[in-house]
Parts: sequence; C-alpha cells; structure tokens
Amino acid sequence: MSRIGKKPVSIPEGVTVTLSANVVTVAGPKGTLEFAHRREAKVAVAENTVLVTRVGETKKSQALWGTTTKLIANMIVGVTAGFQKQLELNGVGFRMSVNGKKIVLALGFSHPVELTLPEGLDAKIEGNILTISGTDKQKVGEYTAIVRKLKPVEPYKGKGFRYVGEVVRRKEGKKNAA
Repeated sequence: MSRIGKKPVSIPEGVTVTLSANVVTVAGPKGTLEFAHRREAKVAVAENTVLVTRVGETKKSQALWGTTTKLIANMIVGVTAGFQKQLELNGVGFRMSVNGKKIVLALGFSHPVELTLPEGLDAKIEGNILTISGTDKQKVGEYTAIVRKLKPVEPYKGKGFRYVGEVVRRKEGKKNAA
C-alpha cells in the first residue's frame, strides 16, 4: 500500500481542480497547469480534496498510485506558492547576467554561453547566486540541471555551479616529489 497514495490532497482557497477524461487541470493565482495521468490511476475531486485510487492490483498501478498523487499535490503547490532552485557560481572571472528571457554566462570558454529561458520560468541574479523560479516543479529542476551541467563544480578548487547548500568534497592536489 502506498502511504502517499492513500492520503487525500487538500485544495486550498483560490485553486480550482477540474477533470476531463484523463487530464487534470489545476488553476490558481500563479497560473494553470495540466497533467495527463495514466489509466492505472483514477482521480476524483470531492469538495476541497483530490483523491487518487488505483485501478486493478498490478505492479504498474501500485507504482503510479503514489506518483500521481504527488504530481497533483506539486501542481497545487506550484500554482499557489511556486517553486525555486538556486545555483551558486564560484570562480575567478566567471560572470552571469539576465537579458530579458536570456541568461548570458561567461564560464571561461572562448565564447559567452547564452541560454533561453523556457516559457513559465523566471531567473534573477543576486551577487553570484542564480535563482530559477516557476510554477512547474519538473521544469524548474530540469532547467537548473541544464545550467549546472555547463560548468559543474570541480573538486580541487571548487569552481563552477553548485546548488545553494550543496556540500562538495574537496580533493587534495598533487604533492611535489622531494
């Protein structure tokens, strides 16, 4: 039994959840999100709660039960509060700036790297911290991972992108032979 799947998801004030066939639409103050769930999970809306039940006793339905519940809960949080991830850029000469819907990064390559922000995401820079925010948790996490992959933190000097609060184990450099 899924402990997450059993729990109903509460719908706060100002959020509407509608169902049509297998598409769940959540609308709130920050926007609208849609999710097409699989047939192994059945979604029902009653008053101020969303309840997900499984169809059948297959392993697939058991696996998708809790996942569907958590995805709907994340959609509700996204349209009310939103999600954000923060990246910290360390390194001498590394710079970043936001120009409209583009992030321009100087990461020690022969050219500046320009990344276009997807629809529904915002970026802001404060010092050496890049904050990516939006309503869709998956988009925020995926885009942050794409940016981090450009220059991941290296273990010798700690240069590159790291998540705020991430601990990177530092390695000792080469020693001179005596």
